[in-house]
Amino acid sequence: MGLFSGRSGDGEDDDAGESTSPWENRGFVASAIVIGAVVVCVIVFLVLGRTGGDDQPGAGQSPSPGLTEPTDLPSDEPTEPPATPGDDPTSTPVVTPPPVNNAAGGCKAKNPDQRIPRSAPPAVSWQFETDMLIPLQAQGGPASTDANGLRYCFAHSPTGAVLAAMVTLGQIRNPDLTTSVLQHRIAPGAGRTRALNENRSSPSPSHDAGDPSQFTGFKVVDYLPNRAIVALAVQVDYRSVASLPITLVWQGGDWKVVLQPDGSFNGEVAPDILGSLDGYVRFGGS
Repeated sequence: MGLFSGRSGDGEDDDAGESTSPWENRGFVASAIVIGAVVVCVIVFLVLGRTGGDDQPGAGQSPSPGLTEPTDLPSDEPTEPPATPGDDPTSTPVVTPPPVNNAAGGCKAKNPDQRIPRSAPPAVSWQFETDMLIPLQAQGGPASTDANGLRYCFAHSPTGAVLAAMVTLGQIRNPDLTTSVLQHRIAPGAGRTRALNENRSSPSPSHDAGDPSQFTGFKVVDYLPNRAIVALAVQVDYRSVASLPITLVWQGGDWKVVLQPDGSFNGEVAPDILGSLDGYVRFGGS
């Protein structure tokens, strides 16, 4: 039982071979299986020459090798004249990582911005969690880290929910943190109980070698003060991006990720294979 249990729609996922990628190892339960099933979907769709979603290319076509620029977001193209030799127009400012424990940010922030983010959150530092980059922001969180490295305390805002979803999915892949994430970063319920039981019976293995998946964007699908639904765009290989639906609830003074009763994040909703990032905010560390 994977944390992403949605089907591709026609049952042909059964033909996909078992992968050695850490995303697809059953032992990850809440860590590897979070995006493991997505990788399986990607492989099946590439083999069959299909893409997911009604707005994707038709049957027989493969995903575009490059993602198109979102039309409703500011262009990343420079508006200044061409750079002179020695300039590096693609470089990004170095952001100092926020303190491990921040007394004024994250869930401790007063009156956080309640606007839905339409551009990438500023002043974000991207840090590796095993082989996946996760975002850290002094204002949005995480503002606290326990002795084992578990990050928590996110702002009670749409941006805080986005950061909570990414950090939680990144850390749940770390076999040293999987159990702790399930216990403290997942909302209590039948889904969490099932995931914990499966993780105990098949502990998370060490990561295999290979190109890791990375976050590349997000979209806030719905937001209420006590609940948020965020779609995360994940680059699963150099050609393919999958959209993962994540539900969070505000509980105990922090955002917690929700699992469905079957132990998955999405239940019957299959992850989408994206042809572009139109409608998503570009946001990633690589």
